[in-house]
This record gives sequence, structure tokens and C-alpha cells, in this order.
Amino acid sequence: MSSVALAGDVAGAAALRARSENRTAWLLAAPAIVLLLLFVLLPVAAVIFLGFTDFELGYGKFRFVGFENYAHLLNDRTFRRSLWNTSVYTAIVAPVSIVLGLGVALLIEGEGRARGFFRTVYFLPVASLIVAMATVWQYIFHPTIGPLNALLSLAGIPGPNWLGASNTVLYSLSIIGIWQSVGFNMVLFLAGLTAIPRELYAAAHVDGAKSALDRFFLVTWPMLGPTTLFVVTISITNAVKVFETVKMLTDGGPNKASEVLLFTIYQEGFVYLRVGYASAMTVVFLAILVVLMLVQYRVLDRRVHYT
Repeated sequence: MSSVALAGDVAGAAALRARSENRTAWLLAAPAIVLLLLFVLLPVAAVIFLGFTDFELGYGKFRFVGFENYAHLLNDRTFRRSLWNTSVYTAIVAPVSIVLGLGVALLIEGEGRARGFFRTVYFLPVASLIVAMATVWQYIFHPTIGPLNALLSLAGIPGPNWLGASNTVLYSLSIIGIWQSVGFNMVLFLAGLTAIPRELYAAAHVDGAKSALDRFFLVTWPMLGPTTLFVVTISITNAVKVFETVKMLTDGGPNKASEVLLFTIYQEGFVYLRVGYASAMTVVFLAILVVLMLVQYRVLDRRVHYT
């Protein structure tokens, strides 16, 4: 057999093997693609479509209203209030939970014997049922029998109505949000800390980084860049998506002081049954998330050192 014919056979076999691998890859990816299509892409398309209609649950007919729903959002005081509340909540919960999560991770990483115990303790809020924990926090923040106000009274400080006053309810929910998020952020930062080569700390010590603070800024913080980017993204996304604690503890009150975006969408869609208007709110909500993600990656990704 000539060398040309042999080369042709080899090329044909390689092409056949490549096509077989491609078919196998598509077959393996098919379930995930179908699920993505059914539970993500199609619902998003439906929401965008309904946002241009006046569809209401219980009514068979609807009409296209163009951008009327979006124009109404600009003058909707409830929507503006919920947007502001969500922004304040996110501005408190995201940075505080990130800083505390990193601090706890550094403390646990430096602990030798009880590391597993502290990991479990700090991760419990993440694994706990939010319904049960909401009951506990409702008791803690209770204005008359709550232990928090009891401690304040021992110091001669009158305790406020944490969940029942307009000027404290959002900050109270923020405390719960921080408590929920710290454990998850801690686990992510611990994973990042474990991946840092120990040799870098030895090299930094030789170069003159004698204190722990010097080694943190010289080695730990730059090497945690990818982890920090992911934690910031997840923390902001989870804070913007707050709903369960608001629904169970305050129901948006008092006087809409704790009403957030997802709660307003829920009210419009499932209480007032105005699905078209709720869909327009959802599109705005998704657009906010996308913009936040793009801004984060544009700003933070440039400062991240990948290894």
C-alpha cells in the first residue's frame, strides 16, 4: 500500500472518530441543554413577551400595550420605593458579609485543632431552613420579650421595635441577611486560601514581609483575586434577590419600609394578578442583575491575578 493511500486512511479514520466524539458530546450535553431551554430561556422569553401585554390571571384575553407597563413603572411610587430598599439592603449586606466571611476564613485557616468545628458552626446558617430561622429571629427582635432588647435594657438603652418600625426594619433584615451570607462566603474563601501555595508565604517572608498583615497584602489578597470576584458576584446577586425573610417577617411593612423588588413582583403577579405588569418589573429586575454583573467583571476582572 502506498504512503498516500495510508495517509488517506489515517485521515479518514481520524475524521470518523472526531464525528463520533462530537455526536457523543452532543448526546451527553442534550439533557442539560433541554433543561436550560425549558427552565431558563423559555421562561425568560415568556416574561419579556408578557411585559408588553396587560395579561391578568383569570382572564383569557389580553392585548398588547407596548411600553405602557414600563412607562407606568417610572411613576410607580411603590416600585421606586422597593428599588431603593433593595439598593440599601444590598449596599449593607454584600460588603459586610464579604469582609466578615474573609475575616472568619482567615481565622479558621490559622486555627489548627478546631478547624472542622468552626467550619460547621459558621456554615450552619446556610444549611438551616429559613422558615425556622425566621421564627428565631422574630423572637430575637421582639420588642418586649426579645433577648436583644433585654440586653439593651440592662445597659439603660431603650430597645426599638426592630421589625415593626419604619426606621429600623430594613437594618434588622440586613443583619439577618449578613448572618445568612457570612458562612457561605467563608467556605468560598477557605477554598481559595487552601489553593494558595505555601511556598509563596516563605518567599514573602524572605523578601521582608515579616508581619501577617504584610503577607496578607503581598500574597493572600492578590492570590484570592478569582475567589473574591466570584464571592462579590454571588453576594450582590443573592442580596438583590432577597425575598423569603421579607415575606415571612414583615410582609413588606410597615408602610412599605421593607418592601423589596422581588416582593413587589410577587405582590403584583400573585396577589393583584397583574401578570403583565409584574413581568415588566421582572424584566427590569433581570436587566439590573445583568448590568451589575457586567460592571463587576469590567471593574474587578482587570485587577484579578489568575494562576
